[in-house]
Amino acid sequence: MTRKESAKNIEIVDYSPVYKKAFKELNEEWIRKYFKMEAADHKSLDHPEKNIIDKGGYIKIALYNSEAVGVCALVPMENSGYDYELAKMAVSPKAQGLGIGWLLGQAVIEQAKKSGAKKIFLESNTVLTPAINLYKKMGFVKIEGFESPYERSNIQMEYLIEN
Repeated sequence: MTRKESAKNIEIVDYSPVYKKAFKELNEEWIRKYFKMEAADHKSLDHPEKNIIDKGGYIKIALYNSEAVGVCALVPMENSGYDYELAKMAVSPKAQGLGIGWLLGQAVIEQAKKSGAKKIFLESNTVLTPAINLYKKMGFVKIEGFESPYERSNIQMEYLIEN
């Protein structure tokens, strides 16, 4: 099946509690593969409603043939100069290469625009080459001087929303 044919079977939906387990498992899968789970991970993954949604954030879910295979959060940031952090983006290995990361990224950027945001922040690690390349393709640029709560973070990026 080609990527274009696969795209017909991909749907991006808003988070609901039915996707809580998928949000946690998809993120734990990649974090444990490359790094270790940290306190900040447990906080948002164990309680996404309390720590993301209820604070004015959003979570988008990618469904492929009705199965949750990708997730991405838009977390409100206070006192940082940024409106939101693009965080907890994960795509199941079985669904990688279908453009799901791109679709999730576009969905959260569009959500940020609708919310009146001007700047989106993210942090990652340069060992995650496909993710860094995706962020650059989406329009994120590297920044410096931002202190991270994550041991694994070695790159920060920002996206400026045009009016």
